[in-house]
Amino acid sequence: MTTTTKPRSGRRKEAVARVRIMPGTGKITVNDRTPLEYLTRETLAKHALHALTVTNTVGKFDIIARVHGGGLSGQAGAIRMGIARALLTHDETLRGLLGREGLLTRDSRMKERKKYGQPGARKRFQFSKR
Repeated sequence: MTTTTKPRSGRRKEAVARVRIMPGTGKITVNDRTPLEYLTRETLAKHALHALTVTNTVGKFDIIARVHGGGLSGQAGAIRMGIARALLTHDETLRGLLGREGLLTRDSRMKERKKYGQPGARKRFQFSKR
């Protein structure tokens, strides 16, 4: 019997991930592909699955992640947070461990908006004295 948990969401920058975990053999899919296939870089795939290595649960859960918005880096961070939150629904004793690693805290850094009268958020047009 496979008990599917309610999807947990993770967010980073503009990316939103919905993560569902269930006890299983360790099969992980991100938008119907493997994490390395979808995120293209090994470092991003490791970053996304960091919660599993910290809690020593690699190979114990099947994970299905749906992610959209933002770029690959933001999506990896969103998946990371979603997996951490989903692990908490399965085992509440992991809260201290995940919290110390900073996996349960939403990274609130966002892109600064462009200001009028200048080419970017901080960049200015070249100053001319005369």
